[in-house]
Amino acid sequence: MRDPEPIQTRIEGPVATITLNRPERRNALDLAMWRQLRAAVEGLSVQPAVRVLIIRGAGTEAFASGADISEFAQVRASPADGNAYDATVDLACAAIAQANLAVIAMVHGYCMGGGVMIAASCDFRFAADDARFGIPAARLGLAYPLSGARDLMGLVGASFAKDMLMSARTVPADEAFRAGLADRIIPKSELEAETMRYAQMIAANAPIPVAAAKASIRALRTGNSYDLSVARAMAALAYASNDFEEGRKAFLERRPPAFSGA
Repeated sequence: MRDPEPIQTRIEGPVATITLNRPERRNALDLAMWRQLRAAVEGLSVQPAVRVLIIRGAGTEAFASGADISEFAQVRASPADGNAYDATVDLACAAIAQANLAVIAMVHGYCMGGGVMIAASCDFRFAADDARFGIPAARLGLAYPLSGARDLMGLVGASFAKDMLMSARTVPADEAFRAGLADRIIPKSELEAETMRYAQMIAANAPIPVAAAKASIRALRTGNSYDLSVARAMAALAYASNDFEEGRKAFLERRPPAFSGA
């Protein structure tokens, strides 16, 4: 029986975790799950107490095996349907990329197709040493979404992106790390603890500068005037924040800062 909560959210202090919870299909996402993923990310982004988000798959066999191919005959039956489907995926991934939170993809096992899009939208990708990455769209007769190709190329460069897209081969963890697709390769038994340790390290910092750093990197990558204006506004907000004063005082008083996010 299908779990009634295919997208699960858990909050532990300042760290939230979204779990893609469909282990019987290696956490493949159907159309409803893409919509639910977007809603979950957007909901967490406006919770002041949440400072870091981890996205993972249920279990340790897969992060996500991609989109659920079994429903393609219904939801991608025509070019118009396909474009609408891709737009839904784009919105979910954009919510991750634009969230005012640091987002870490914790990758166990298979990360395929749409799973790579989710991971590439995150700020960091921590992968177990058994992780496998691949984009099988060419074997299915599909073009990978343009936004997915853009984000992949931003991480690994044009040549390696074309390699993954055109060959549809599966890339092991060590090669993904060398290419820039994975930021860290961690022994499988240590992945959850190390990901949480890093998340807590970010969460201990002032959240406005963390969000400003994310906005600045996005603006520098895109060169988009709107993104640049958002980055400048975030920097100004940090200067005007109580946390700026708290950080300065804590440094002079040689104590840990107590940031409020305001």
